[in-house]
Amino acid sequence: MSPYVWREADGTFSMLLRVVDDRGDSTGSLWFARGDGLEFVPHHGPAVKPGPEPEDVGGCEDPTVVARDDGILVYYTGVMADGTAQLLYAVGPDAHSLGKRGVAHASTAADHNTKEAAIERLNDGWILLFEYSRDGRSQIGRAEAESPAGPWTEQENPIRRRKGQWDSWHLSTGPLLIDEPEGPVMFYNGATPDAVWSIGWVRFDATCRHVVERSIDPLIAAPAASGAAGRRISFAASAVRVEDRIFLYYTHDDRNLMRATLVCPFSKP
Repeated sequence: MSPYVWREADGTFSMLLRVVDDRGDSTGSLWFARGDGLEFVPHHGPAVKPGPEPEDVGGCEDPTVVARDDGILVYYTGVMADGTAQLLYAVGPDAHSLGKRGVAHASTAADHNTKEAAIERLNDGWILLFEYSRDGRSQIGRAEAESPAGPWTEQENPIRRRKGQWDSWHLSTGPLLIDEPEGPVMFYNGATPDAVWSIGWVRFDATCRHVVERSIDPLIAAPAASGAAGRRISFAASAVRVEDRIFLYYTHDDRNLMRATLVCPFSKP
């Protein structure tokens, strides 16, 4: 699950994704795969695996890749032995040679389980949108930094839940396209009180502080029936713009990796 896809200079596509083995001794590890944008072949062995550090001994989830001059920076969710989570990061010349660097954005007493990073350059700095939990509900937070490695200064939440709608209870970060012609677009995830997750979209102003427009109905609705784990989940993970199309990669029922193709310019609600 959680397929983060990016396009290489030679036109091929790379992916980091979360893989859970049948033993169930962790929530997963991060694997690398390469392909043509629709079909991917995984490489043997995990690129980032749990432990021995306590910050991720329980699992590694939700990769997000940031390109750098000297390689890549990978944000991911580290799960501790007690199940709590926070944003960690690793760096390396490529996805095969990543070294862990520790906590990128920690959980706090009020904001639990920081995870699901969307990170982009904004003006002279960097912006981080992330999921966190407060009072039993997932929310989307916003933070700024001078470097993609932080440290991050939290700002006001950029988007709110909508009463009575498909995103009335939980909100979670999805891919952020910062350079769209009419302003930054994020494909985000929202859920009802019974944790039925669907995918919508929001367009921000140039600072990603304020909502300009937002989908009324889901762009991709939750599955009609529960999957093998008893869940109804459509969950966006990454997006790649290819000329006049956007490839949106998402997880169906936390088991199947999917791609939707959107035609640009992106439609209004």
